[in-house]
Amino acid sequence: MRIGLIGTGRIGSFHAGVLSRHRDVGSLVVADTDAGRAAEVAERTGATAAPGPDEIFTWGVDAVVIASATAAHAELIARAARAGLPTFCEKPIALDLPGTLTALSEVESAGTLLQLGFMRRFDAGYTAARELVRSGRLGRLHTVRAVTSDPAPPPAAYLPLSGGLYRDCLVHDFDILRWVTGREVVEVYAYGSDAGPEMFREAGDVDTAAVLLTLDDGTLATATATRCNGAGYDVRMELAGELDQVAVGLDDRTPITSTEPQGPPRADKPWPGFLERFAPAYEAELDAFVRAARGEADNPCDGREALTALRIAEACELSRRERRPVRLEEIPGA
Repeated sequence: MRIGLIGTGRIGSFHAGVLSRHRDVGSLVVADTDAGRAAEVAERTGATAAPGPDEIFTWGVDAVVIASATAAHAELIARAARAGLPTFCEKPIALDLPGTLTALSEVESAGTLLQLGFMRRFDAGYTAARELVRSGRLGRLHTVRAVTSDPAPPPAAYLPLSGGLYRDCLVHDFDILRWVTGREVVEVYAYGSDAGPEMFREAGDVDTAAVLLTLDDGTLATATATRCNGAGYDVRMELAGELDQVAVGLDDRTPITSTEPQGPPRADKPWPGFLERFAPAYEAELDAFVRAARGEADNPCDGREALTALRIAEACELSRRERRPVRLEEIPGA
């Protein structure tokens, strides 16, 4: 296959390395609004650098991978759909519901494939947890606890473009909660704190958030996130049932210290960030995309899945703003 990659920042550069090594990718074309950055990535990975993103759609590629700035996602998805190209896009489709629905309409009208980058679906720990829940090993699930903690805040300039902590960060927890449990979220009650660095208040965002989610079978879930976890990158999920309890993301690199005399030792090398923690999952999701684009496998995470996660994030924003529980049926786009 000849694949076009748009966006050669941190995650785009990582994707370029993965795709350049893939057995079914014969050639890779990379493009960026920063042509110099694209050229550097091309030289490092053996790809071809295009002058800009426009050339991706005129140079005869078989599929497109979008890792550009979030603001460009919806337009690029629509262009790829109109060109009849299978597309992988990092989340989100867009920062709001109207933009998301418009892009999805283009994809559905064209009948093309769109896979969204929710990489936790390809992580070994979350996959094992999903199998345990579905097998009945845990019994009736009564409580789920999800944690996402970044070791340091992103650049201040990123915050106004991110969509906020619920849409940018916790959206991963919302997606994986649905995927692991097989249930739908019916109500949320969200709260956030901007007591950290001043840049969060200036951006109208929060640096720490907590959400109580009610699932359609009565299971209660909590999801917390922070940008200020100095101990390291911490992403976990605990699932408690009437018969057993399991944890995802608990290993010798989890940045948490037990205060118990017989507790596990402190992690010598805590996870520094998402690329290190989820590198195998990122590789697996791109492999799944290549196989889906070749017609050898089903789409593992289509655009409607991303829409559902975004609707949960939108409900959280409304809940935080109005300080009340919000039913998902209040959010358009179902």
